[in-house]
Amino acid sequence: MDLVAKMAAKKAVVIFTKSTCCMCHAIERLFYDQGASPEIHELDRESRGKEMESALSKTLGCSPTVPVVFIGGKLIGSANTVMTLHLNGSLKKLLKEAGAIWL
Repeated sequence: MDLVAKMAAKKAVVIFTKSTCCMCHAIERLFYDQGASPEIHELDRESRGKEMESALSKTLGCSPTVPVVFIGGKLIGSANTVMTLHLNGSLKKLLKEAGAIWL
């Protein structure tokens, strides 16, 4: 999990995905539509992807393990959590606080 935490802290929004995951693509689009530019890590294309996926799985305790979103270096969660935050208006506030968007 140390590697994941280091990667998650590098940018205001970091999303761990898989290239073949349609929900991952939808979550990526949501962030782009909000005006954020997330750093995307496709675990199926990362050299240590399986190790990172295992760490995320243990941390989240759910399956599927992707997408996993970090905002401001803090674990936000999976697609369900992100969509809930978006629908209740909290996502934009988190993005502003992390410096991912300005408006």
